[in-house]
Amino acid sequence: MTDEENLAKSLNELIAMVRELREEVKRQREEIQHLRSLIENCAGCQKSPEPLRDSCQQHNPCFPGVHCYDTQTGVRCGHCPRGYVGDGINCKPGVTCAERPCFSDVACHDTAEGAQCGPCPERYEGDGKTCHFKNLCNEHLCAAGVQCSMIEQPPYYKCGACPVGFGGNGTVCHDIDECDLIEPCDVRVRCTNLSPGFRCEPCPPGFTGLHSGGLYAATFDYALQRQRCNDVDECADGSARCGPNSICINLEGSYECQCSRGFIRNSTYGCIAVEGMCLDGTICDKNAICKHAGGNTYKCKCKVGWAGNGFHCGLDRDLDGWADFDLGCTDSRCRQDNCVYVPNSGQEDADKDGVGDACDPDADNDGVLNSPDNCPLVHNPDQLDTDKEGGDKQGDACDNCPTVANIDQHDVDRDGIGDACDPDIDNDGILNERDNCPRKANTNQLDTDGDGIGDVCDNCPAVANVNQMDSDNDLIGDACDSDIDRDRDGIQDSQDNCPKLANSDQLDTDGDGRGDLCDPDADNDGILNADDNCPIVPNPDQTDANNDGVGDICEEDFDLDLIPNYLDNCPNNSKIFSTDFRTYQTVVLDPEGDSQIDPNWVIYNKGAEIVQTQNSDPGLAVGYDAFGGVDFEGTFFVDTEIDDDYVGFVFSYQDNHKFYAVMWKKNIQTYWQATPFRASAEPGIQIKLIDSSTGPGQMLRNSLWHTGDTKDQVKLLWKDPRNVGWKERTAYRWLLLHRPKVGLIRLRIFDGEKMVADSGNIYDSTLKGGRLGVFCFSQEMIIWSDLVYRCNDNVPEAIYKELPPRLQKDVQVDYKT
Repeated sequence: MTDEENLAKSLNELIAMVRELREEVKRQREEIQHLRSLIENCAGCQKSPEPLRDSCQQHNPCFPGVHCYDTQTGVRCGHCPRGYVGDGINCKPGVTCAERPCFSDVACHDTAEGAQCGPCPERYEGDGKTCHFKNLCNEHLCAAGVQCSMIEQPPYYKCGACPVGFGGNGTVCHDIDECDLIEPCDVRVRCTNLSPGFRCEPCPPGFTGLHSGGLYAATFDYALQRQRCNDVDECADGSARCGPNSICINLEGSYECQCSRGFIRNSTYGCIAVEGMCLDGTICDKNAICKHAGGNTYKCKCKVGWAGNGFHCGLDRDLDGWADFDLGCTDSRCRQDNCVYVPNSGQEDADKDGVGDACDPDADNDGVLNSPDNCPLVHNPDQLDTDKEGGDKQGDACDNCPTVANIDQHDVDRDGIGDACDPDIDNDGILNERDNCPRKANTNQLDTDGDGIGDVCDNCPAVANVNQMDSDNDLIGDACDSDIDRDRDGIQDSQDNCPKLANSDQLDTDGDGRGDLCDPDADNDGILNADDNCPIVPNPDQTDANNDGVGDICEEDFDLDLIPNYLDNCPNNSKIFSTDFRTYQTVVLDPEGDSQIDPNWVIYNKGAEIVQTQNSDPGLAVGYDAFGGVDFEGTFFVDTEIDDDYVGFVFSYQDNHKFYAVMWKKNIQTYWQATPFRASAEPGIQIKLIDSSTGPGQMLRNSLWHTGDTKDQVKLLWKDPRNVGWKERTAYRWLLLHRPKVGLIRLRIFDGEKMVADSGNIYDSTLKGGRLGVFCFSQEMIIWSDLVYRCNDNVPEAIYKELPPRLQKDVQVDYKT
């Protein structure tokens, strides 16, 4: 049967049972009624009449206001009035259950004494009228020191967190071993667990840090709270005890003293000098210095005033790079100077008699002294000069155009035929009259702007300008010259491959139109410069067999120009590897008037020596190689007793308005032309910034002559305070350092091995790079010998130490030894 059927059956049985009980009760009532009637009517059972009882009407015993009831048993009083308690007869003020005096859900019973409340509900305590939660926290159910709180849900209390330094659930707490759990002390220090907390021992010697102690908590910040013992830099705080000529190297917990470069440790005297020792152990001559040549390569170079191969050095009085006597070694640099007292770095000797042309009165040994020999370097006793009437003063034996007068003897293609008579001056196979660049080889004859001037020699290849006018001598024609150069590197923005970063050299290794300096992958090999072990030589495989950080392909030749680094003047510039002024630009600084003639430049020693023969207007011979950071050195020598005027050189040449000049005058003198202003020259070496608003002309001429500042023309950056002029037939060696990146200029001048002038660090950032050249003003017979330029952005260690900290961070140290 289903539950519903069972329920229905049970109900039916219950209903039947109720009916039976009802019938039974009815029968019993009837029987009782009959029995009662018998008793009442039975005479023998009659009692005597009862006396009359009190009634509410006759005698009301109830308390006023209490209802009185007449009953067979007598008068009955009702309940006392509200606010009273008693038996109805006697009432007194009191509380009744009607007034709900008991706590919620507590039973209430009215008594003669008033309302009686039952017991308080479970979890409550009190008298029934007032009940409140039992404070289980008073029963010390939580661990000592733990906060106890009452809650609504079982178990009706809650224990808080264990105290800091203890673990557990609050009911039970135990000490935390912080030393094991969180290791709060420095690894060098012992940790002691406490109850509660921990303690760290002091930091060991050579370290500094706070004693650490504390407690563990859930919010414990390890990074901030852990004890840290920091290494003490004894080298920086002055506590290290390193002797002279040593370098302090900080170590963790200590330091060590290493000898400076060029010094070796001696147990008695500390670090002592080792003459000429290179880092690789190479021993140079005592009169040489060790030069870092890139990578792990070092070479020995004789000091200024000495010459040789670096392993053997001898005195060099004329400072041309050749010793005054034979050094007894097989190297070519060990040969004796063939002109001991006159600089001639090329050692030219036309007649091979052992006496150099520079000091041989009859250099070609033809019996005719150099002056008036019309071919002083070519044997021609007959002095035949076919074009004599033309006045080029060159005998047929040495005249590259014997029948055509050509004083300059220019020969662009160096084929022995002077340009004046060469039908194909540039030897590109196109005759001059049909060649759109007769002086520069261009077999394709490309002429983009159609002005008849080929692109390779057109100073505005995209703008027609037949006259090729270039007023400011910056190699850009006036027709396309904007003079807008935001980075001040001498390259106008429209042609600059890094217009916002100074890069006068305009190197673009991968030829993508973006200069190496601003190209993140200069060689386009897929490796960013910062990660490339050959940044300007493509080598996607990055092979580096010896793991020295330099790729194998460029290990010995950084720019892959086939010139080893140690022989390369610019190891990171494939366009420049040696000093060469054979091609140069003549810049005339006073083209007006004819009071003096223009300079006459003669080039020797494959472009490393220049001679200027005329008493001339101010002028420059400027090479075509451009530089950012550069070291420029050379020897100048005035080979005459005539005159006492300016000799010097220029750097960061950008145009005929903007360049730096080093100038030296022999005597004090006022310029003989007082127009446009009276210019006074003082003896002594000067460094000048030429930033002329007018350019070449009388104003710039007089400003160059004048010792001092001339507004909008020349600024004097430094002058030798000795006010000493140069001496005739005395060789002076200059060493110039220019780092445009930080505006650093440093000049030193030597007379023999003695330094006679040092500018100290000069700072000027007006010009951020450019070309190099030599300068003369009204002085004849100047020799600039053994000229050397080198690309270099690094700073020698000694000079680096003198730089302000704000500049030190922008350069790298150039360790030479």
